[in-house]
Amino acid sequence: MNLTDDEIIEHIRRGDARKFALLVDRHKDKAFTLAVRVIGDRHEAEESVQDGFMRAYRNLGQFRGDARFSTWLYRIVYNVCMTKVTRKRQRPESMDVQSSLVANTFVDDEDVASDIRLENEEYRAILRDEVEMLPEKFRTAITLFYLEEMSYEEMTTVLNLPLGTIKTNLFRGRALLRERVQARLRGELV
Repeated sequence: MNLTDDEIIEHIRRGDARKFALLVDRHKDKAFTLAVRVIGDRHEAEESVQDGFMRAYRNLGQFRGDARFSTWLYRIVYNVCMTKVTRKRQRPESMDVQSSLVANTFVDDEDVASDIRLENEEYRAILRDEVEMLPEKFRTAITLFYLEEMSYEEMTTVLNLPLGTIKTNLFRGRALLRERVQARLRGELV
């Protein structure tokens, strides 16, 4: 029997703390992807996700159910990540850029498929690099919308920003990303 997040939370509130592991298993991958995108370092992202889950568990009594549990959890993880990013800015260090933009290519001819895959991999690498180079507000908006497939409403909750700001950040982020990728493909950016 698969329990919904709300049902699991009800079990936890009635004293079955072991059920929290179900929520962790269900949401850890997306939370980790979000953390890697915000922080850029896999090790620190892992720590942030663990911290986020611990905070969510401790504060589960404050979860009202106005939004989905996943939205509430991602907001907590995002806040933990932003705290780390802010602290990093105060003490500069190099950041290891990680990303996982993935697309599949289906072609019958193996040689053509190999060439196309190579081109797609190169394009994805350029796209991934350029997403990482975007200003934080644009990078975060693009990551949440396209990679995490969050709705505008979920993004307003996670980022604690008005809908208009979310849409503006997406619009400007896409425009800047398009401009940077095209320049990179023309060889103008390295």
